[in-house]
Amino acid sequence: MSTETTTVVKVEKKSEPLFSPKNKKLMSDPLNDSNPITVQVLGICSALAITVQVKQALVMAVSVLVVLICANVIISVMRNIIPDRVRIIVQLVVVASLVILVDQVLKAFVYDVSKALSVFVGLIITNCIIMGRLEAFALANKPWPSLLDGIGNGVGYGAILIIVAFFRELLGSGDIFGYQIIPSSFYEAGYFNNGFMILPPMALITVGIIIWVQRSKNTKLIESH
Repeated sequence: MSTETTTVVKVEKKSEPLFSPKNKKLMSDPLNDSNPITVQVLGICSALAITVQVKQALVMAVSVLVVLICANVIISVMRNIIPDRVRIIVQLVVVASLVILVDQVLKAFVYDVSKALSVFVGLIITNCIIMGRLEAFALANKPWPSLLDGIGNGVGYGAILIIVAFFRELLGSGDIFGYQIIPSSFYEAGYFNNGFMILPPMALITVGIIIWVQRSKNTKLIESH
């Protein structure tokens, strides 16, 4: 009678590092290769409407960033219990609740900016970037990658808003955050602020110039026909 010895080999599955290359890519790609505004062409309406001043653009960028991060994490946590047929309704309820909270905070602490942003804070609920990330990413991924995805896309969106607002406010009024940037000597020499820069069409042209510069430097974004 032979004695058989069975050796059980346990294979331990290594957990993925929090900031693995894959996770870092979730934050870095939206800044350039898959920027929500200049590459995916999403969230254009708010980018054109509230970029007259850097202060407004900064507040809007932070608002969208907070809503996007929180919504991504909440939907990711709930992804296994949300019935597929009502997932859009659940997403809208989550986003709408977060937008109301953000709107109330803005009215409490920066009322003037909130008033200047008008309806666009409330319209964050219709921002294609937020609903797109919930559908395309948060519903299929764990909370940590969803949080990083929210940070990447929120920062990518906000960066374009602030860049557009910087050039519009600088060339349109000569100052940033209320501080005069263009020297008085320029005005004495005959320089005039460009009033066209504060008009909505110039926001579209500025975004177009940013897209052109981005594609000139990153040839991967140039579509071949």
